[in-house]
Amino acid sequence: MPELKLQMPPTFASVDEERLHRKQRLAAAFRLFSRFGFDEGVAGHITARDPELLDHFWVNPFGMHFGQIKVSDLILVNGHGDVVQGDRMVNQAAFAIHSQVHAARPDVIAAAHSHSVYGKTWSSLGRLLDPITQDVCAFYDDHSLFDDYTGVVLDTEEGKRIGHALGEHKAVILRNHGLLTVGHSVDEAAWWFITMERSCHAQLMAEAAGTPVLIDADNAALTATQVGSHLAGWFSFQPLWDRITAEQPDLFD
Repeated sequence: MPELKLQMPPTFASVDEERLHRKQRLAAAFRLFSRFGFDEGVAGHITARDPELLDHFWVNPFGMHFGQIKVSDLILVNGHGDVVQGDRMVNQAAFAIHSQVHAARPDVIAAAHSHSVYGKTWSSLGRLLDPITQDVCAFYDDHSLFDDYTGVVLDTEEGKRIGHALGEHKAVILRNHGLLTVGHSVDEAAWWFITMERSCHAQLMAEAAGTPVLIDADNAALTATQVGSHLAGWFSFQPLWDRITAEQPDLFD
């Protein structure tokens, strides 16, 4: 019998190889966000820190549909908000939020935010998610609330406040706005967003039907270690990667 091994995150022989990998995963994440209906006009952004220029990040061009983004469309933005690679504009809100999240969290490789329907609906309640399902336990004691809303985020000072509210967590609920997730890989950040959006949907439906039974604190904490690790987040994205790259190989262009 052959030895069975769990798939693990890749290692890289060069910075160029790692950069290409992050950009490919970023393009795939946008395609998946489109497939899941997370797009809302020009709103939403996912960023990936450059592996060499650590105060630079790759992001979607302003005004381009998630479902059309290819690797070659991604733009590189520096710490001042200047586009240093690519020929399209950056969303100012993307810079104001993500530049400060990346600055506050050197461990974060990627951050994801969009105006997904259930995330923004749940955010209007100004509450954290409760441990009502196994999946949402990934966020047990590992998400926070930015309990303020002052309009479209265009100022980096507001981005700093969001970064502060995020703290060391994997996600923050932006009141009256939506969700923001982070990860040690593009894969992880994208997966946390996908499953957090679904968790918002699940709790909205459960509370509409009745009073959900909560998982007790000890079991919620245990489950968090099982489904909420960096590896679990990365691994959960892999079937989605396989699906979207098989269906839409043009994203590699």
